[in-house]
Amino acid sequence: MAPRALLQRIVIATVFMVGVLGGTSAFARTISYATGYPPNSIGSDSALAYADALKELSGGDLSVKVFPMSLLSFSEASPGIRDGMADSGFVLFSYFPSEFPNTNLIAELTMLLELDDVAPSHAGLAYVGAMSEYLFHHCPECVEEFAAQNQVFTGASASAPYMMLCNKEVTSLADIKGKRLRSAGPQWARWVQAVGGTPVTISVSDAYEALNQGVLDCSISSSVDLDIFRLSEVVSDVTAGVPGGVFGGTGVNNFNRKVWQGLSEAQREQVLRASATFGAIISWDYQVGAARELEAAPKQEIKVHEPAGDLQQASHRFIVEDMKTIARNYQSRSGVDNAEQSIKAFQPILSKWVKLVKEVSNPEELAEIYWRETYSKVDVSEYGL
Repeated sequence: MAPRALLQRIVIATVFMVGVLGGTSAFARTISYATGYPPNSIGSDSALAYADALKELSGGDLSVKVFPMSLLSFSEASPGIRDGMADSGFVLFSYFPSEFPNTNLIAELTMLLELDDVAPSHAGLAYVGAMSEYLFHHCPECVEEFAAQNQVFTGASASAPYMMLCNKEVTSLADIKGKRLRSAGPQWARWVQAVGGTPVTISVSDAYEALNQGVLDCSISSSVDLDIFRLSEVVSDVTAGVPGGVFGGTGVNNFNRKVWQGLSEAQREQVLRASATFGAIISWDYQVGAARELEAAPKQEIKVHEPAGDLQQASHRFIVEDMKTIARNYQSRSGVDNAEQSIKAFQPILSKWVKLVKEVSNPEELAEIYWRETYSKVDVSEYGL
Protein backbone atom coordinates (compact mmCIF):
# COMPACT_ATOMS: atom_id res chain seq x y z
CA MET A 1 0.00 0.00 0.00
CA ALA A 2 1.30 3.47 -0.91
CA PRO A 3 2.43 5.59 2.09
CA ARG A 4 -0.13 8.30 1.32
CA ALA A 5 -3.04 5.88 1.20
CA LEU A 6 -1.86 4.24 4.39
CA LEU A 7 -1.70 7.66 6.11
CA GLN A 8 -5.24 8.48 4.99
CA ARG A 9 -6.53 5.20 6.42
CA ILE A 10 -4.76 5.83 9.72
CA VAL A 11 -6.28 9.33 9.95
CA ILE A 12 -9.77 8.05 9.15
CA ALA A 13 -9.47 5.25 11.71
CA THR A 14 -8.19 7.66 14.36
CA VAL A 15 -11.11 10.08 13.85
CA PHE A 16 -13.55 7.18 13.98
CA MET A 17 -12.10 5.85 17.24
CA VAL A 18 -12.13 9.30 18.85
CA GLY A 19 -15.79 9.60 17.90
CA VAL A 20 -16.59 6.17 19.32
CA LEU A 21 -14.66 6.64 22.55
CA GLY A 22 -15.69 10.23 23.15
CA GLY A 23 -19.26 10.19 21.82
CA THR A 24 -19.80 13.47 19.99
CA SER A 25 -17.01 15.27 21.83
CA ALA A 26 -14.88 15.38 18.66
CA PHE A 27 -17.31 18.04 17.44
CA ALA A 28 -18.03 19.68 20.80
CA ARG A 29 -18.33 23.44 21.01
CA THR A 30 -18.10 25.67 24.07
CA ILE A 31 -20.32 28.76 24.19
CA SER A 32 -19.35 31.65 26.45
CA TYR A 33 -22.17 33.12 28.53
CA ALA A 34 -21.80 36.45 30.37
CA THR A 35 -24.03 37.71 33.17
CA GLY A 36 -23.86 40.70 35.48
CA TYR A 37 -25.11 38.57 38.37
CA PRO A 38 -22.45 37.72 40.98
CA PRO A 39 -21.42 34.13 41.74
CA ASN A 40 -23.77 32.10 43.97
CA SER A 41 -26.76 34.31 43.13
CA ILE A 42 -30.09 33.33 41.62
CA GLY A 43 -28.92 34.64 38.25
CA SER A 44 -25.60 32.81 38.14
CA ASP A 45 -26.94 29.58 39.65
CA SER A 46 -29.71 29.39 37.06
CA ALA A 47 -27.15 30.05 34.31
CA LEU A 48 -25.21 27.01 35.52
CA ALA A 49 -28.44 24.99 35.42
CA TYR A 50 -28.92 26.16 31.82
CA ALA A 51 -25.38 25.01 31.00
CA ASP A 52 -26.12 21.56 32.43
CA ALA A 53 -29.40 21.35 30.50
CA LEU A 54 -27.80 22.29 27.18
CA LYS A 55 -24.95 19.83 27.63
CA GLU A 56 -27.43 17.04 28.33
CA LEU A 57 -29.78 17.97 25.49
CA SER A 58 -26.95 18.15 22.98
CA GLY A 59 -25.30 14.95 24.14
CA GLY A 60 -22.14 16.91 24.86
CA ASP A 61 -22.00 18.68 21.50
CA LEU A 62 -22.62 22.03 23.18
CA SER A 63 -21.26 23.16 26.51
CA VAL A 64 -21.48 26.57 28.18
CA LYS A 65 -18.80 28.46 30.08
CA VAL A 66 -20.57 30.83 32.49
CA PHE A 67 -18.85 34.11 33.39
CA PRO A 68 -20.68 35.67 36.38
CA MET A 69 -19.98 39.35 37.01
CA SER A 70 -16.61 39.20 35.23
CA LEU A 71 -16.69 39.17 31.43
CA LEU A 72 -19.51 41.71 30.95
CA SER A 73 -21.48 43.83 33.41
CA PHE A 74 -25.19 44.48 32.90
CA SER A 75 -24.39 47.84 31.26
CA GLU A 76 -21.85 46.19 28.93
CA ALA A 77 -23.89 43.13 28.01
CA SER A 78 -25.64 44.21 24.81
CA PRO A 79 -22.65 45.81 23.04
CA GLY A 80 -20.40 43.05 24.33
CA ILE A 81 -22.58 40.32 22.82
CA ARG A 82 -22.97 42.38 19.65
CA ASP A 83 -19.20 42.69 19.24
CA GLY A 84 -18.46 39.07 20.07
CA MET A 85 -16.86 39.57 23.48
CA ALA A 86 -19.27 36.86 24.62
CA ASP A 87 -21.20 34.36 22.53
CA SER A 88 -24.32 34.90 24.63
CA GLY A 89 -25.47 36.60 27.79
CA PHE A 90 -28.11 38.20 30.02
CA VAL A 91 -29.42 41.51 28.63
CA LEU A 92 -31.52 44.01 30.56
CA PHE A 93 -33.43 45.83 27.82
CA SER A 94 -34.15 48.91 29.91
CA TYR A 95 -30.42 49.66 29.94
CA PHE A 96 -30.62 50.12 26.16
CA PRO A 97 -33.81 52.09 25.36
CA SER A 98 -32.72 53.41 21.96
CA GLU A 99 -31.56 49.98 20.76
CA PHE A 100 -34.72 48.07 21.76
CA PRO A 101 -37.74 50.44 21.68
CA ASN A 102 -40.35 47.90 20.53
CA THR A 103 -39.09 45.34 23.04
CA ASN A 104 -39.02 47.84 25.89
CA LEU A 105 -42.58 48.86 25.07
CA ILE A 106 -43.76 45.34 25.93
CA ALA A 107 -41.47 45.18 28.97
CA GLU A 108 -43.17 48.32 30.32
CA LEU A 109 -46.63 46.71 30.39
CA THR A 110 -46.11 44.45 33.42
CA MET A 111 -48.50 46.37 35.67
CA LEU A 112 -51.29 44.94 33.53
CA LEU A 113 -50.86 41.85 35.69
CA GLU A 114 -52.61 43.76 38.49
CA LEU A 115 -55.78 43.89 36.39
CA ASP A 116 -55.81 40.13 35.81
CA ASP A 117 -56.67 37.23 38.11
CA VAL A 118 -53.14 36.09 38.88
CA ALA A 119 -51.60 35.07 42.19
CA PRO A 120 -48.52 37.12 43.11
CA SER A 121 -46.47 33.92 43.17
CA HIS A 122 -47.28 33.28 39.49
CA ALA A 123 -47.29 36.82 38.08
CA GLY A 124 -43.69 36.77 36.87
CA LEU A 125 -44.09 33.23 35.53
CA ALA A 126 -46.99 34.38 33.34
CA TYR A 127 -45.06 37.36 32.06
CA VAL A 128 -42.12 35.22 30.94
CA GLY A 129 -44.42 33.13 28.78
CA ALA A 130 -46.26 36.13 27.35
CA MET A 131 -43.10 38.14 26.68
CA SER A 132 -41.40 35.18 25.00
CA GLU A 133 -44.39 34.35 22.84
CA TYR A 134 -44.82 37.95 21.75
CA LEU A 135 -41.16 38.47 20.83
CA PHE A 136 -40.83 35.12 19.07
CA HIS A 137 -44.08 35.10 17.13
CA HIS A 138 -45.83 38.49 17.05
CA CYS A 139 -43.18 41.20 16.84
CA PRO A 140 -41.07 41.21 13.67
CA GLU A 141 -39.93 44.72 14.64
CA CYS A 142 -38.45 43.25 17.82
CA VAL A 143 -36.61 40.55 15.89
CA GLU A 144 -35.22 43.27 13.63
CA GLU A 145 -34.05 45.25 16.67
CA PHE A 146 -32.08 42.26 17.85
CA ALA A 147 -30.64 41.69 14.39
CA ALA A 148 -29.51 45.33 14.22
CA GLN A 149 -27.54 44.66 17.42
CA ASN A 150 -26.13 41.41 15.96
CA GLN A 151 -28.20 39.45 18.48
CA VAL A 152 -30.89 36.78 18.64
CA PHE A 153 -33.44 36.62 21.45
CA THR A 154 -33.84 33.08 22.81
CA GLY A 155 -35.92 33.57 25.96
CA ALA A 156 -37.10 35.78 28.83
CA SER A 157 -37.17 35.88 32.61
CA ALA A 158 -39.02 37.97 35.21
CA SER A 159 -38.85 39.06 38.82
CA ALA A 160 -41.41 38.61 41.56
CA PRO A 161 -44.02 41.41 41.95
CA TYR A 162 -42.82 44.84 43.03
CA MET A 163 -43.99 46.38 46.28
CA MET A 164 -43.04 49.16 48.68
CA LEU A 165 -40.13 48.47 51.04
CA CYS A 166 -40.14 51.41 53.47
CA ASN A 167 -38.52 52.78 56.60
CA LYS A 168 -41.94 53.82 57.93
CA GLU A 169 -45.54 52.70 57.45
CA VAL A 170 -46.91 53.78 54.06
CA THR A 171 -50.25 52.20 53.20
CA SER A 172 -52.66 54.98 52.13
CA LEU A 173 -52.78 57.99 49.83
CA ALA A 174 -52.32 60.24 52.85
CA ASP A 175 -49.26 58.25 53.94
CA ILE A 176 -47.60 58.36 50.54
CA LYS A 177 -48.12 62.08 49.90
CA GLY A 178 -44.74 63.77 49.59
CA LYS A 179 -42.78 60.59 50.31
CA ARG A 180 -39.66 59.87 48.27
CA LEU A 181 -39.78 56.49 46.56
CA ARG A 182 -37.11 54.82 44.48
CA SER A 183 -38.64 53.82 41.14
CA ALA A 184 -37.39 50.80 39.25
CA GLY A 185 -38.54 52.03 35.84
CA PRO A 186 -40.52 54.79 34.11
CA GLN A 187 -43.93 53.18 34.71
CA TRP A 188 -43.28 53.01 38.46
CA ALA A 189 -42.01 56.60 38.48
CA ARG A 190 -45.28 57.71 36.87
CA TRP A 191 -47.21 55.66 39.44
CA VAL A 192 -45.40 57.41 42.30
CA GLN A 193 -46.33 60.81 40.87
CA ALA A 194 -49.93 59.75 40.25
CA VAL A 195 -50.46 58.73 43.89
CA GLY A 196 -48.80 61.85 45.31
CA GLY A 197 -45.23 60.75 45.99
CA THR A 198 -41.90 61.92 44.62
CA PRO A 199 -40.01 59.45 42.40
CA VAL A 200 -36.26 59.12 42.90
CA THR A 201 -34.07 57.44 40.31
CA ILE A 202 -31.22 55.52 41.89
CA SER A 203 -30.00 51.95 41.44
CA VAL A 204 -31.23 49.27 43.80
CA SER A 205 -27.64 48.77 44.98
CA ASP A 206 -27.73 52.35 46.35
CA ALA A 207 -31.11 51.94 48.05
CA TYR A 208 -29.59 50.61 51.29
CA GLU A 209 -27.72 53.81 52.11
CA ALA A 210 -30.52 56.02 50.85
CA LEU A 211 -33.08 54.31 53.10
CA ASN A 212 -30.68 54.23 56.00
CA GLN A 213 -29.91 57.95 55.75
CA GLY A 214 -33.51 59.01 55.14
CA VAL A 215 -32.86 60.14 51.56
CA LEU A 216 -35.54 57.62 50.58
CA ASP A 217 -38.73 56.71 52.38
CA CYS A 218 -39.38 53.59 50.29
CA SER A 219 -37.89 51.52 47.53
CA ILE A 220 -40.17 49.99 44.91
CA SER A 221 -38.61 46.54 44.70
CA SER A 222 -39.26 42.84 44.89
CA SER A 223 -39.21 41.51 48.44
CA VAL A 224 -36.27 39.29 47.47
CA ASP A 225 -34.18 42.49 47.62
CA LEU A 226 -34.58 42.37 51.40
CA ASP A 227 -32.02 39.58 51.18
CA ILE A 228 -30.00 40.26 48.03
CA PHE A 229 -29.27 43.89 48.88
CA ARG A 230 -29.62 43.53 52.68
CA LEU A 231 -32.54 45.95 52.72
CA SER A 232 -33.98 44.01 55.66
CA GLU A 233 -31.45 45.92 57.80
CA VAL A 234 -32.94 49.33 56.91
CA VAL A 235 -36.59 48.52 56.14
CA SER A 236 -39.23 48.54 58.89
CA ASP A 237 -42.45 48.23 56.85
CA VAL A 238 -43.46 46.48 53.65
CA THR A 239 -46.67 47.21 51.74
CA ALA A 240 -47.44 44.37 49.33
CA GLY A 241 -49.86 44.62 46.43
CA VAL A 242 -48.86 48.07 45.19
CA PRO A 243 -47.66 49.25 42.82
CA GLY A 244 -47.39 45.72 41.42
CA GLY A 245 -46.01 44.59 38.12
CA VAL A 246 -42.75 42.71 37.67
CA PHE A 247 -39.45 43.45 36.04
CA GLY A 248 -39.87 41.54 32.79
CA GLY A 249 -37.54 43.30 30.36
CA THR A 250 -34.82 40.68 30.11
CA GLY A 251 -33.20 38.60 27.43
CA VAL A 252 -32.14 35.77 29.70
CA ASN A 253 -29.95 34.28 26.97
CA ASN A 254 -29.38 36.61 24.02
CA PHE A 255 -27.08 35.10 21.40
CA ASN A 256 -24.51 36.72 19.16
CA ARG A 257 -26.17 36.39 15.76
CA LYS A 258 -23.13 34.97 13.98
CA VAL A 259 -22.68 32.36 16.67
CA TRP A 260 -26.38 31.44 16.38
CA GLN A 261 -26.10 31.14 12.61
CA GLY A 262 -23.07 28.87 13.04
CA LEU A 263 -25.16 26.32 14.95
CA SER A 264 -27.00 23.51 13.23
CA GLU A 265 -30.80 23.53 13.28
CA ALA A 266 -30.75 20.74 15.86
CA GLN A 267 -28.40 22.78 18.05
CA ARG A 268 -30.56 25.89 17.79
CA GLU A 269 -33.52 23.84 18.93
CA GLN A 270 -31.46 22.51 21.85
CA VAL A 271 -30.51 26.06 22.83
CA LEU A 272 -34.17 27.11 22.79
CA ARG A 273 -35.21 24.15 24.91
CA ALA A 274 -32.42 24.83 27.42
CA SER A 275 -33.38 28.53 27.43
CA ALA A 276 -36.96 27.58 28.32
CA THR A 277 -35.50 25.72 31.29
CA PHE A 278 -33.28 28.71 32.11
CA GLY A 279 -36.20 31.17 32.13
CA ALA A 280 -38.30 28.80 34.22
CA ILE A 281 -35.64 28.22 36.88
CA ILE A 282 -34.53 31.83 37.36
CA SER A 283 -38.09 33.14 37.45
CA TRP A 284 -39.30 30.36 39.76
CA ASP A 285 -36.40 30.95 42.14
CA TYR A 286 -37.20 34.66 42.27
CA GLN A 287 -40.79 33.88 43.26
CA VAL A 288 -39.67 31.40 45.92
CA GLY A 289 -37.09 33.83 47.27
CA ALA A 290 -39.58 36.68 47.42
CA ALA A 291 -42.16 34.58 49.27
CA ARG A 292 -39.51 33.39 51.71
CA GLU A 293 -38.47 36.97 52.52
CA LEU A 294 -42.05 38.08 53.16
CA GLU A 295 -42.59 35.11 55.45
CA ALA A 296 -39.37 35.86 57.35
CA ALA A 297 -40.05 39.61 57.62
CA PRO A 298 -41.87 39.55 61.03
CA LYS A 299 -38.95 37.64 62.55
CA GLN A 300 -36.74 40.55 61.49
CA GLU A 301 -39.17 43.04 63.06
CA ILE A 302 -40.49 44.13 59.66
CA LYS A 303 -44.25 44.71 59.48
CA VAL A 304 -46.05 43.53 56.32
CA HIS A 305 -49.14 45.53 55.35
CA GLU A 306 -51.90 45.40 52.79
CA PRO A 307 -52.57 48.69 50.95
CA ALA A 308 -55.52 50.81 52.05
CA GLY A 309 -58.52 50.82 49.74
CA ASP A 310 -57.95 54.36 48.46
CA LEU A 311 -54.35 53.59 47.43
CA GLN A 312 -55.36 50.34 45.77
CA GLN A 313 -58.15 52.00 43.82
CA ALA A 314 -55.93 54.88 42.73
CA SER A 315 -53.33 52.37 41.60
CA HIS A 316 -55.81 50.49 39.42
CA ARG A 317 -57.05 53.71 37.83
CA PHE A 318 -53.46 54.67 37.09
CA ILE A 319 -52.69 51.37 35.36
CA VAL A 320 -55.63 51.72 32.97
CA GLU A 321 -54.74 55.31 32.09
CA ASP A 322 -51.01 54.60 31.88
CA MET A 323 -51.47 52.27 28.92
CA LYS A 324 -52.43 55.35 26.89
CA THR A 325 -49.41 57.23 28.22
CA ILE A 326 -47.06 54.38 27.30
CA ALA A 327 -48.42 54.30 23.75
CA ARG A 328 -48.02 58.07 23.35
CA ASN A 329 -44.52 58.06 24.83
CA TYR A 330 -43.20 55.30 22.59
CA GLN A 331 -44.75 56.84 19.51
CA SER A 332 -43.43 60.36 20.17
CA ARG A 333 -40.06 59.57 21.77
CA SER A 334 -39.05 56.29 20.14
CA GLY A 335 -40.89 56.36 16.83
CA VAL A 336 -42.95 53.24 17.53
CA ASP A 337 -45.88 54.09 15.27
CA ASN A 338 -47.92 51.00 16.13
CA ALA A 339 -47.52 51.31 19.92
CA GLU A 340 -51.25 51.33 20.66
CA GLN A 341 -51.84 48.28 18.45
CA SER A 342 -48.93 46.45 20.08
CA ILE A 343 -50.42 46.98 23.53
CA LYS A 344 -53.81 45.71 22.39
CA ALA A 345 -52.19 42.67 20.77
CA PHE A 346 -50.19 41.83 23.88
CA GLN A 347 -53.03 41.98 26.42
CA PRO A 348 -54.86 38.76 25.36
CA ILE A 349 -51.53 36.94 25.15
CA LEU A 350 -50.79 37.92 28.76
CA SER A 351 -54.25 36.84 29.91
CA LYS A 352 -53.76 33.50 28.17
CA TRP A 353 -50.48 32.94 30.00
CA VAL A 354 -52.02 33.84 33.36
CA LYS A 355 -54.31 30.84 32.83
CA LEU A 356 -51.56 28.58 31.46
CA VAL A 357 -49.35 28.90 34.54
CA LYS A 358 -52.12 29.07 37.14
CA GLU A 359 -51.66 25.51 38.41
CA VAL A 360 -47.88 25.22 37.93
CA SER A 361 -46.21 23.81 41.04
CA ASN A 362 -42.53 23.37 40.10
CA PRO A 363 -39.95 24.75 37.64
CA GLU A 364 -39.76 21.53 35.63
CA GLU A 365 -43.47 21.72 34.85
CA LEU A 366 -43.11 25.41 34.04
CA ALA A 367 -40.23 24.79 31.63
CA GLU A 368 -42.29 22.15 29.83
CA ILE A 369 -45.19 24.60 29.39
CA TYR A 370 -42.86 27.29 28.04
CA TRP A 371 -41.39 24.77 25.59
CA ARG A 372 -44.69 23.28 24.48
CA GLU A 373 -46.62 26.52 24.11
CA THR A 374 -44.10 28.82 22.42
CA TYR A 375 -40.37 27.93 22.33
CA SER A 376 -40.94 24.71 20.35
CA LYS A 377 -42.94 26.65 17.75
CA VAL A 378 -39.95 28.78 16.69
CA ASP A 379 -38.84 27.87 13.15
CA VAL A 380 -35.12 27.32 13.68
CA SER A 381 -34.56 27.07 9.92
CA GLU A 382 -35.42 30.77 9.60
CA TYR A 383 -35.43 32.48 13.00
CA GLY A 384 -32.44 34.73 13.62
CA LEU A 385 -30.89 34.07 10.22
